Amino acid sequence: MIRVALVDDQALMRAGFRALLDAEDGIEVVGEAADGERGVALVRAEAPDIALIDVQMPVMTGIEATRRIAADPALSDVRVVILTNYGHDEYVFEALRAGASGFLLKDTEPADLLQAIEVVARGEALLSPSVTRTLIGEFVARPPDRATAPGLEGLTRREREVTALAARGLSNEEIAEHMVISPFTAKTHVSRAMTKLGARDRAQLVVFAYESGLVTARGGS
Repeated sequence: MIRVALVDDQALMRAGFRALLDAEDGIEVVGEAADGERGVALVRAEAPDIALIDVQMPVMTGIEATRRIAADPALSDVRVVILTNYGHDEYVFEALRAGASGFLLKDTEPADLLQAIEVVARGEALLSPSVTRTLIGEFVARPPDRATAPGLEGLTRREREVTALAARGLSNEEIAEHMVISPFTAKTHVSRAMTKLGARDRAQLVVFAYESGLVTARGGS
């Protein structure tokens, strides 16, 4: 059973998400909150598998709520998915930096929302859709700040390569095909890179890849 918390200041939006999720076998909505502060309290009380959090809310923003959840050791297994109305929302990249595992547009098709929840519940990140790659590329188009992204020197050549490929949105299977290795080996390299860099999940690995200059917004490496 995948347990989900809904945090959004729009009652109709919460009701719509809840109706969709409650109708799905294997998914349980454990609670709702109308602002970021209550959302953090809800997540701390219920420790859901996934928290769907609106990026812009009163009292406390979705970004700050995400940061507090990600910083709490007791909530290390909670995955945050940011909800936004816009594909180029300037706040989304900051949310990824704060610890979110990805984001969804609020007008996402129901089937895509359900698939996204399953993807995140498996410990993966919502970084494959082209809109996400475009967003990340746009908002990290700045000089790399290696001072804020230590640890690159600790990666092996293979680990650097898989990190760069993950940052471009490739799955483990696609990385394996590109590097001519097995999917298991690709997954192992990704996992080791995440461990060395202290990344919560694949989304944090991608943020590191851009901020360290391992890859650039234009797709180079």
